[in-house]
Amino acid sequence: MLTDKSSGSEPGADFDESGDSDEPAFGWMRPAGAGRRVSEPTAGQHAATTTEATAAGAPGPEAAPAAPRATPAETAAVPAQTRAEAKRSRERAAGEQDAAVPGAGAQDTPDHSAPVHREPSPTSAINVRPPEDEVQRRRNERDAVARSRPVGRRIVQVLMAFFLPFLLLIAAVRVVATPLFLWIEYYRPGFPGDGYGFTTDDRLTYGSYAVDYLANLAGPRYLGDLVLPSGDHLFTAGEVSHMADVKTVVLSSYGAGIVLLLFFIFAAIGLRKTKGAFGRGLFAGSFVTIAIIAALAVLAALGWEQFFTDFHRIFFANGTWTFRLEDSLIRLFPGQFWVDSALVVGVLVLLAASLMVIFCWPTPKRRAARGAAGEPEAAQASRAEAEEAEAQAE
Repeated sequence: MLTDKSSGSEPGADFDESGDSDEPAFGWMRPAGAGRRVSEPTAGQHAATTTEATAAGAPGPEAAPAAPRATPAETAAVPAQTRAEAKRSRERAAGEQDAAVPGAGAQDTPDHSAPVHREPSPTSAINVRPPEDEVQRRRNERDAVARSRPVGRRIVQVLMAFFLPFLLLIAAVRVVATPLFLWIEYYRPGFPGDGYGFTTDDRLTYGSYAVDYLANLAGPRYLGDLVLPSGDHLFTAGEVSHMADVKTVVLSSYGAGIVLLLFFIFAAIGLRKTKGAFGRGLFAGSFVTIAIIAALAVLAALGWEQFFTDFHRIFFANGTWTFRLEDSLIRLFPGQFWVDSALVVGVLVLLAASLMVIFCWPTPKRRAARGAAGEPEAAQASRAEAEEAEAQAE
């Protein structure tokens, strides 16, 4: 079968496309928002046509001849309007109608000469800066508050510095008044022996009774009923009476130590919100402790007998604390024992105070940490200043 391949022989080659429009052949092929047909004018277009005719003085609908209906071919040749074009047409028609009717848009036109009420912005007052002298005054007050310390905090720190030496001293005495210290003393080289027959084991046994009596709640019979292998009482009535007086002083000091310990615990809780406040109190108390121990050491070194005598006169009545060399208290606790005890107490207190000085020393790192902890307070002061400025602006 032969086919003609020459130009113009293809099917539809003689079609004239000059009169075709861009409108799709089918309705479902039209994009969303496509305009209506020209044969169905919108309300805005109809209003625009009517207004133009009225403004031009054209005769009414009765006198005007009927417009010929557009044929389907002409309708298809005119492209459809978009929604934007229809909206502009409606707006133009409405504007022309208002212009045709005198005074129609006068009521809708806003009067720009009248004052307009504007609601102030909630944050507009923050941008209002008070006078410079007022700003300087507030800054000075804020700096003064930052530099100052609350009175209550200062009082607590002063009390800590005053009570710390007594707390450390009582704790050191409690360490010395134990059978362990007796064992160390009796068995250390160079400790003087008993010239009246007590062996080291006898000393440790009888001395432990005396030390235990100072810390328990037993009565004087705890020591008064002790007897030697020979059947004689270990302690005389005067020795038992003196040990009862010593027990009263020791238990009172232990009770005071517990109270002071509770005070330091509550001070730590109360000062926990201020970083470094509790450490500064311990730091000051450590220096006070070192100074007191140094002064006592100088007094003891200048005259131990006088120092020992004055110490007993403070807590005991005259004549109740002196005994003979053959009495059991002197044989169990000779003068060297009290010298060693005073040295150990002083060394323990100095060691504790020195450790507190080392760990509480205000190093640059700790100062920086305290400064960083104080930033929230400065932020609160700035926030208070901003609120005050806002209230003043309102």
